[in-house]
Amino acid sequence: MTLDQLTHFLGWCSLPNITILLFSTVFLYAFSEPVQKIHSRLFDLEESSLPRIYFKYLAGYKILIIVFNLVPYISLRIIA
Repeated sequence: MTLDQLTHFLGWCSLPNITILLFSTVFLYAFSEPVQKIHSRLFDLEESSLPRIYFKYLAGYKILIIVFNLVPYISLRIIA
């Protein structure tokens, strides 16, 4: 695998991950009440603690995308 192929691969891997992150963020904030009710019943959690859990999920996912997709992609683009 060449550096050019790896750069393209990381670029295409970033696209669905960022799309999932944006979709999850919009969905959780647009439909927060029904989603919180479903999750509180499904996982036996208090509805008041769910926004903090959602924030941790979105923050963790964003950090993983940055570390494993965007930083290597940008680094390879700078090298090339």
